[in-house]
Amino acid sequence: MSRILIIEDEASIAELERDYLEIHGYDVDIEHSGDVGLSRALNEDYDLIVLDLMLPKVDGFEICRKIRSAKDTPIIMISAKKEEIDKVRGLGLGADDYMTKPFSPGEMVARVKAHLARYVRFTGNQAQKNEEIRIRGLFIDKTSRRVHVNGEEIPFTTKEFDLLAYLAQHPNRVFSKDQLFDSIWGQEAFGDNSTVTVHIRKLREKIELDSSNPQYIETIWGAGYRFKL
Repeated sequence: MSRILIIEDEASIAELERDYLEIHGYDVDIEHSGDVGLSRALNEDYDLIVLDLMLPKVDGFEICRKIRSAKDTPIIMISAKKEEIDKVRGLGLGADDYMTKPFSPGEMVARVKAHLARYVRFTGNQAQKNEEIRIRGLFIDKTSRRVHVNGEEIPFTTKEFDLLAYLAQHPNRVFSKDQLFDSIWGQEAFGDNSTVTVHIRKLREKIELDSSNPQYIETIWGAGYRFKL
């Protein structure tokens, strides 16, 4: 049974989310305070975290950042804020999805199922055999899901790693944002291709010597992105 942690300060919303998730067979814990929620997220094993943005003690952005520095557990960020900058910031910190209130509990359950299924599929399949990709100073170990750039190990979130590995496995091929979103997040996922833009920027910051003049991930204007050999 998958374990899910809900970090949400509004008790009625948290309990509604828990009820719907438990109906679908998930084991759910709730924390209303940001500091306690962060501690549990870091020290206990959860399969997915539903994270509210506005929390007492520690806000959702900081919680997301600290979780991502230690774990690749899928995170669905939830907020009443509808501004694009908040969504971009949340995804940039490593959230796998971003939902704005109000939303239907059924939609939340569908997103939880989609992210759990994709996470299990990627981590399970990658561990079946040892695959390595070496391109100039970039080394990608698909079995351990580790990346080294010029000999230095660089941490990656789940989706960042999946996107990098996918591009590197298909060098010199141009992918549109929609194609990359479908391949990495899945057609069953909710969101839009701005998620791809955010993750490409994060990849460049981590693997490129000069992100404004990339040697690996090239932008093909009007078409998409290409990984250069």
